[in-house]
Amino acid sequence: MVAGPVKRSITIAGHPTSISLEPVFWTALEAAAAAAALPLSALVARIDAQRIAAANPPNLASAIRVWLFERALAAAPDATGQINPAQPS
Repeated sequence: MVAGPVKRSITIAGHPTSISLEPVFWTALEAAAAAAALPLSALVARIDAQRIAAANPPNLASAIRVWLFERALAAAPDATGQINPAQPS
């Protein structure tokens, strides 16, 4: 069963912000932060900086979901069975 969004408060650049994500995305985001040896707030700040730089920035929750999806795609084997080592920055 899919759980609904969970709201958490994260401080980005000294400002608290609330983000609503489904638990599966929170788990994936926490794993990505751990893999990068970053606090969760630092990883979210990086994603937010990329989001703001976009021509038509999406909301932060959407940007996080897309970042996580792109990260998962990059780690998935391609048609030849090779894993693309590139990760979203």
